[in-house]
Amino acid sequence: MTDTAPRTFRLRSLWRTTTVRLTAMFIAIFVGFAIVLLGLIAYQSAIQIQREQLRDVEREIVQIRLLANQSGVRAVAFAVQRLADRPGPGIYYLGDPTGVMIAGNVTDFPAVVLAEPGRYELNYERGREIYGGPEDEVQTSGTAIVESLELPNGLRLIIGRDVGERRGFNAIILRTFFGGVIGIILLSVLAGGLTARYVLRRIDAITGTSNKIMSGNLSERVPVTGRNDEFDAVATSLNAMLERIERLMVGLKEVTDNVAHDLKTPLTRLRNKAEAALRNPDPEARRVALETTIAESDQLIRTFNALLLIARAEAGTSTGAFSDIDLSEVVADVAELYTPVAEDAGMTLETSIASGIRLDANRELIGQALVNLVENAIKYGQSSEGGRIAISARREAGRIVIEVADKGPGIPEADRTRVFERFARLEASRTEPGAGLGLALVSAVVRLHRGDIRFEDNGPGARAVITFPAP
Repeated sequence: MTDTAPRTFRLRSLWRTTTVRLTAMFIAIFVGFAIVLLGLIAYQSAIQIQREQLRDVEREIVQIRLLANQSGVRAVAFAVQRLADRPGPGIYYLGDPTGVMIAGNVTDFPAVVLAEPGRYELNYERGREIYGGPEDEVQTSGTAIVESLELPNGLRLIIGRDVGERRGFNAIILRTFFGGVIGIILLSVLAGGLTARYVLRRIDAITGTSNKIMSGNLSERVPVTGRNDEFDAVATSLNAMLERIERLMVGLKEVTDNVAHDLKTPLTRLRNKAEAALRNPDPEARRVALETTIAESDQLIRTFNALLLIARAEAGTSTGAFSDIDLSEVVADVAELYTPVAEDAGMTLETSIASGIRLDANRELIGQALVNLVENAIKYGQSSEGGRIAISARREAGRIVIEVADKGPGIPEADRTRVFERFARLEASRTEPGAGLGLALVSAVVRLHRGDIRFEDNGPGARAVITFPAP
C-alpha cells in the first residue's frame, strides 16, 4: 500500500506536466494520421487489384471475340481451354448455344448467367473437362466476378476471376495495416516517453538550481550541456541573469558596508558636536557648532541624494524623459560653467567641441555626469606645474566620443574599473572630502544611455572616455 500510493502520485504528477501532455497529444495526432494513411493505402490497393483483374478479363474477352470472328468453333474452344489450364484465379467457360459446356474450368453456371450477358458475382465449383467428357472430381469452389457474353457464332463465353485471391491479399494488407498501427503506437509511445524524460530532466535541473539559489547559494548555475539547443539558450540566459544578480548582491553588501563606514563617522561627529554645543555656555561657540552641524548634515543629504540618483539611473527610472538634445551645447555649457572654477584652482580648461552633435538623452543626467567628471579632474588633476583640463566632443566611427582629460597623477591601471563602484576611494585613509559616489553616478548615467565609459592613461594624467551609439 505504501509503495502503490507514491507510484500513483508520481504518475499523476507526471501527467500534469505540459511536456507529457504535449507529447501525448502529438502521439495521438501522429497515430491518427498514420491510421488514415495506412487505411487509404489498403483501400487503394484493394481497388487497384480489382481493376487489374477486370482489365485482364476485358483483354481476354477482346482476344476471344477477335478469334471467334476470324476462326471456327474448334479454334475458339482450344484457346479458351488453354487459358483455363493455366494456374491462377481465372474462371473460363465456353458453351454452345444451348448451354452445353465445350471448354473451360468451371462445369456449371446458373441459367440466367448463360442467358443474359453482363457482369455477375456468384459462387462456383471449378472442375476440369477433357474434350469428350467431364472429369468427375470437383477440384475447388469459391466466389468469382464474371463477364457473360454471346459470341458472333452463337457460343456462350464466360470469363472471370476468383475473388478469393483478392480477399486473401486484402487480408494480408489488413494484417499488415494493424501490425503497422500497433508498431507505430508502440514506437510513438517509446519515443514520446524518451522525449518527455529528456525534457523533464532538463527542467528538473533548472528547478533544482532555482531551489538551491532560493536556499541561499547564489553561486549555483544552471547546467549547460553544450548541445546549443533551446534549453542551453535558456540556461545561458538564466546563468547570465544569476551572474548579474550575484554581482548586485555582492555590490549591495559592499555598499552597505561602505555606507556604514562612511556615514558612521560624520554621524558620530554630528552627535559629538551637538553634545559639546549643549555643554558649552558660550553662545558664539554654540552658533559655530550649529553651523558646522548644518554643513555636515547637508553633506549627508547630498550623499543620500547621490545614492538615490544612482539607483534610479541604474533602474532606468530616473526623473525626466529622453529627448533629442544638442550634446555639443551641453558639453559647451559645462565647460563654460567650470572655466572660472578651474582658473581659481590655478588650472586651465581647454575645449575641442564639434558642433551639431545630437543625442536622444536626458539632458539633466548627461550634464550632471559631465559636471562630476570635470569636478573630479579639478580636484585630482593638479600637478607641480599647475594643471590643464581638456574637454572634447566629436563623432568617430559611427559613435559619439566625449573626453575629459587632466595632467594630474592619473589612476593606476588596476583601479581604473574599481573607481566606478559606489564609495570607491583611491586614498585608503578617506581623509579627503567626498563620498566616492561621483564616478559611480557617471557610470550609471552612461549605461542608462547605452554607452560605455573607461579611464585611459593621458601621459601624465587620466583621460575619461565616454562613447555613445550615434543616432
